[in-house]
Amino acid sequence: MAIVRKALKTIRATKSRIDHAKLRATDDDDIARQIAEDEDTAPEVTLDMLIAPANLRRRLNMTQEQFSLALGVPVATLRNWEQGRNAIDPAARSLLLLVARDPKATLAALAAARSAA
Repeated sequence: MAIVRKALKTIRATKSRIDHAKLRATDDDDIARQIAEDEDTAPEVTLDMLIAPANLRRRLNMTQEQFSLALGVPVATLRNWEQGRNAIDPAARSLLLLVARDPKATLAALAAARSAA
């Protein structure tokens, strides 16, 4: 495949293929109808996808160092989880699930527990 080079000015001048008016007009009922018509529109999110450390960390916009500090685990442990070298034990899975469900409250509680210790 050939590499195509375009000037930024050319890219910005190109009309977007996204219909922003239609996108803004889409409501929850439209989304539910689209999913009912084609279930591949919104694939099912599994628990493992929800608590995958790398996905969760990126969703929170944190570095590995920041996330490991927030969780109270060594950076090496987090890296091993993210790279699939080590299985995540049940207690850590529960912690990751809590972070996934309510990151603000969970990380605040962990920070408070660390400062109280």
